[in-house]
Amino acid sequence: MVLCAGARELQMLEREPPVVLPGDVLVKVRACGVCRTDLHIVDGELPAPDLPLVPGHEIVGIVEEIGDGVVDLFPGDRVGIPWLGYTCGHCEYCSSGRENLCRDARFTGYQVDGGYAEYVVADARYVFKLPDVYSDADAAPLLCAGLIGYRAYRMTGNAKRLGIYGFGAAAHIITQVAVHEERRIYAFTSPGDQSAQLLALGLGATWAGASSEPPPETLDAAIIFAPVGTLVPEALSRVGPGGTVVCAGIHMSAIPSFPYDLLWRERVIRSVANLTRQDAIDFLALAPKVPVKARVQRYWLGDANHALSDLREGRINGAAVLMIQS
Repeated sequence: MVLCAGARELQMLEREPPVVLPGDVLVKVRACGVCRTDLHIVDGELPAPDLPLVPGHEIVGIVEEIGDGVVDLFPGDRVGIPWLGYTCGHCEYCSSGRENLCRDARFTGYQVDGGYAEYVVADARYVFKLPDVYSDADAAPLLCAGLIGYRAYRMTGNAKRLGIYGFGAAAHIITQVAVHEERRIYAFTSPGDQSAQLLALGLGATWAGASSEPPPETLDAAIIFAPVGTLVPEALSRVGPGGTVVCAGIHMSAIPSFPYDLLWRERVIRSVANLTRQDAIDFLALAPKVPVKARVQRYWLGDANHALSDLREGRINGAAVLMIQS
């Protein structure tokens, strides 16, 4: 499924199989998660994707071929391919454990073709073996919703009372981690979204309500997964002194001006950008121990536009995953 120049929908096209270069692996795709970042790309909200482009960066599949120099992966291995697809390895960010900020980074399904396809090629250094306990569909959301959610979650430190704004794929995964670690979760959804609120409560959230409502107690930190800038001052108004508001998306609408008093007393706003390979190693080791269980809505590959539309309109409760037929 390909995004072509000037299009706002994907087209199903036949292409030559991708070429395996030294250091690469060829993966036969079994499943690929549908992420809000994919939607931002298709809707033209992220700048300069390399078109024509195959989206998708929550990829689960089987290694079919390895390039020269690949020593840690073998044909038959089941692997996951996430958003981060390449870094330079030597800049100030890469050499200080912050490869997610590398200026020359390339991202799966954005600068390089992703997993809305039967086959994908990836740099083997950014490919991960997956826990056997997860099915293909259940593993896919872990590779972005899980990874970026986990990175955002760690940015909240040891907050015991944690607000989550926007209860979608990432939120429903990270809520399970937080509850496992005995934190209290306050889930904020769009007004009237009772389905998402019930999902949050069913996963162990202490409280669930509309994003315009006050929580029953002051928060220590909040994570904003929804791409809605007005939620930043809203969340700031709900965290106590020294609290942190983490903006976890790659895109957000404009943040309105707000009185300095909301930020004063050492409150912090910060963003999360991309992920590191260490994030993937840490989270994929943790997920089976919780155990994290994604709530998945399945679509066939040819229904990718339908899946993106459902995501755009808020019709997905949990995570959407494309299944690729053999």
